[in-house]
Amino acid sequence: MSVLTTRLSRDFKLGVKNLLLHKLRSFLTMLGLVFGVGSVIAMLAIGEGASQEALAQIRKLGSRNILLTAAKPADDDSSGRGHNLSVYGLLYNDVRRLESSFPTVLSAIPVKTIEKPGRYAKRTLDLRLMGTTEEWFEVVPRPLEAGRLLTRKDLDAHANVAVLTEYGARRLMAKSYAIGNTLTIDGEAFEIVGIVKNETAGEGQGQTLDNQTDAYIPITTARERFGDLFVRHTQGSRTRELVQLHQIVVRVNREEAVEATAGAIQRMLETFHKRKDYNVNVPLALLRQTEATKRTFSIVLGAIAGISLLVGGIGIMNIMLASVTERTREIGIRRAIGARRSQIVMQFLIESLVLSALGGLIGMGLGVLIPLAVTFFAGMPTVVTLHSLVLSLGISVGVGVIFGIYPAMRAARFDPIVALRHD
Repeated sequence: MSVLTTRLSRDFKLGVKNLLLHKLRSFLTMLGLVFGVGSVIAMLAIGEGASQEALAQIRKLGSRNILLTAAKPADDDSSGRGHNLSVYGLLYNDVRRLESSFPTVLSAIPVKTIEKPGRYAKRTLDLRLMGTTEEWFEVVPRPLEAGRLLTRKDLDAHANVAVLTEYGARRLMAKSYAIGNTLTIDGEAFEIVGIVKNETAGEGQGQTLDNQTDAYIPITTARERFGDLFVRHTQGSRTRELVQLHQIVVRVNREEAVEATAGAIQRMLETFHKRKDYNVNVPLALLRQTEATKRTFSIVLGAIAGISLLVGGIGIMNIMLASVTERTREIGIRRAIGARRSQIVMQFLIESLVLSALGGLIGMGLGVLIPLAVTFFAGMPTVVTLHSLVLSLGISVGVGVIFGIYPAMRAARFDPIVALRHD
């Protein structure tokens, strides 16, 4: 064992010495692998960061929740009837049916959204009022910064109370202490009873549960004070819309029953709604779909970046073949004094491995720096995983072995007499 170790150590030192004789050539040969490994790690890190951000936002919606959202039908022709009144969306009766018809449904939380300006002293801010129940904060947790959340007493009393987001409180109150102060909304005075930290979750496809300018009020108050009719101004036109509920969040008792329950709810809505004026979104299904897309995305990115590694491997083979030609006489001398073919093969393989391993290590450093730079300058989330580092370095070393075998075998097959005659 010690003889083998001594021989490998000697061959390694000789290989490094031969590479150092041509520093620039060795460095340029490594560049292909450096950029290949760096691009593999960087692309996987960017893809992983984007995927994890999307997955985190979907998880905020709750894996046991089903989101029903009002949607204006594409065939709505209210403007053509002369009165510009659109009647669509979810109903209070839908909430009652959901809670009484499905044993897997724990609760159905109604949500009514109304856009109104809020005023405190001389400051104004366009708010999105979220009329809902106290259960809202159980299915969509929001850290409480100050005060309290909505309660059942608030709903029963139709109280004029509001819970603001941290952003809204700062914009309206500035340095004032918000809790207990009065906020005027469309001529109605509301007491601010709490402040929550705002988090945007589930952007797109009508799944936005929260934004920076939300103000949560009891749904009983929202219906009594503002009614179901509101006016929407779009591109110079004025449309009146009659919508009872804009969203219903359905809580299911167990994750395994979510998709089956969503299908049953879809059929129920089709029965009681003459038009398709709603969307049914299942975060659990979106989560699985996003995870599958993430895996495909990672494979595609890895394959694209792997082309750089292939190019780097071809570069190693090219340089090693040139080295074999240059050192033909040296190979002949070594063979003439008793060196075996296996020793010649090992010598050139060691040189190839040193190039690929060193290029892989430098590439790992580059691959870590690029995502950090992307996050710093572009603000995009990136995640460098351990398996991407290990995989990239392993592929780099593997490339060195695969593309170094042919030059090493060619060197070992030289006839000593012919090699000694080579100039």
